[in-house]
Amino acid sequence: MSTVNTTLPFSKMHGLGNDFVIIDAVSRPFALTPEQIRLLADRHTGVGCDQLLVVEPAGDARADFRYRIFNADGSEAEQCGNGARCFARFVRDRGLTDKDRLVLETRSGLLHAQLLDGHLVTVDMGAPRLDPAAIPFITQQPGPVYPLEAGGERIEISVVSMGNPHAVLLVDDVTRAPVERLGPLIERDAHFPQRVNVGFMEVEDRAHIRLRVFERGTGETLACGTGACAAVVAGRQRGLLDARVAVELPGGRLFIQWEGEGAGVLMTGPATLVFEGTLTL
Repeated sequence: MSTVNTTLPFSKMHGLGNDFVIIDAVSRPFALTPEQIRLLADRHTGVGCDQLLVVEPAGDARADFRYRIFNADGSEAEQCGNGARCFARFVRDRGLTDKDRLVLETRSGLLHAQLLDGHLVTVDMGAPRLDPAAIPFITQQPGPVYPLEAGGERIEISVVSMGNPHAVLLVDDVTRAPVERLGPLIERDAHFPQRVNVGFMEVEDRAHIRLRVFERGTGETLACGTGACAAVVAGRQRGLLDARVAVELPGGRLFIQWEGEGAGVLMTGPATLVFEGTLTL
């Protein structure tokens, strides 16, 4: 698909500080190279964002739109929960749909989003995948907790796919967790052939956790929707959490609900417009 114009309108949005540049490729088809995406995502010389989100016509007849996600390093991701909320708000506010309930086609399957009052959006992220082969995670150990060595330190992780891969570690104090040191090492550990997002979770009680996430291809972000979902699933697997959990991230609070095996993970949180602009390609 070739660029049809030298300028391209965009919106800058965020979900609890996890920020996105969103572009409508339904009305004006276009394509960006990985290098252009990296330049766009740069916070000093570009607009600055954790991910670029692209709205495209759906290829699946069951979906309203195709939802594509590109990391700050130019790689394409399978899923992004905070982005899904912003995506749903964007297509409604831009007049691309008048629906309050949307079906979004992603690389990892269909997502169902519902727009609520007060700029809140609930997304059914689908049932988590816990089989290591589906993450993918290479192991001969039985789950749900797996040993791993990172930086000369032996740790224990849970592995969960929310359409994208996550490793979740329990920590005593999330503010002092070694996110910058262990995050990059675990992200690129050989046991994860497609790399992995890394969550550092502190359990306050059965209905509250604190979480920091080192995102694959981006680094630590202020919030990660799929990371919050994965952390709650991991905590439920370990018998530490109830079905409804408030997740405190550096950027704010998400509400996650997971009733257990076979059920979809429901995520509710805000989607906020920052500004609109025009790119010159």
